[in-house]
Amino acid sequence: MDPVVTTSGLTKTFGRKRALDDVSFELPHGSFTAVFGANGAGKTTLLRTLATLSRPSSGTAQICGIDLAQHPEQVRGRIGLLAHESLLYPDLTAAENLVLYARLYGVEDPQQRAAELLETVGLTRRADERVGNLSRGMLQRLAIARTLTGDAELLLLDEPFSGLDPQNLALVEDLLAGLADTRSVIMSCHDLERGYNLADHLLVLDEGRISLVGEAQDCSLEELRAVLQGEVAA
Repeated sequence: MDPVVTTSGLTKTFGRKRALDDVSFELPHGSFTAVFGANGAGKTTLLRTLATLSRPSSGTAQICGIDLAQHPEQVRGRIGLLAHESLLYPDLTAAENLVLYARLYGVEDPQQRAAELLETVGLTRRADERVGNLSRGMLQRLAIARTLTGDAELLLLDEPFSGLDPQNLALVEDLLAGLADTRSVIMSCHDLERGYNLADHLLVLDEGRISLVGEAQDCSLEELRAVLQGEVAA
């Protein structure tokens, strides 16, 4: 089986700045990868590139054996992206949003799929509430449900814990732990301990370059923290 993600020499430049600089790694199917790094290290750029929202300046990337540059439309059918924006319509209800996305993905029974996803993220009782009235935590859980609408093989999650209160942090953490049993996940994260506990693979970026990549079992939390502290000190 092809790796879920393979990159080789992946580079993205914005003017003179290299947001990604010769990034090469390989991740197996079923892996949960936490991506760490300081602000501006390239985490969001990496996820946007894998999601086909940003074309690399050079290098290659494949998802499920499909080349991003050659067949972006095929890749989009395999992934679910949680970005900083929820991509939900505030004037529609929670259920209406998921039904809309289910139809866009060509799901056979959009209403049933929406109901299943609302139950998965614990929002069944909020199905008929307008998204604009939902709390930050509920909105984040609904956005995660949206990423699952098309039964994606790979989830790309950009800072899923950002701005959540302690109760919703725990809810989202439990939700992501459950998702990891059924699909591959790449998650950028500032919460070092929470990300480390969820992941079985780690990737650290430092000014666009990889400073650590590998299985979590080969790197303790203390060692990971030392890598990041060294990155800041540098």
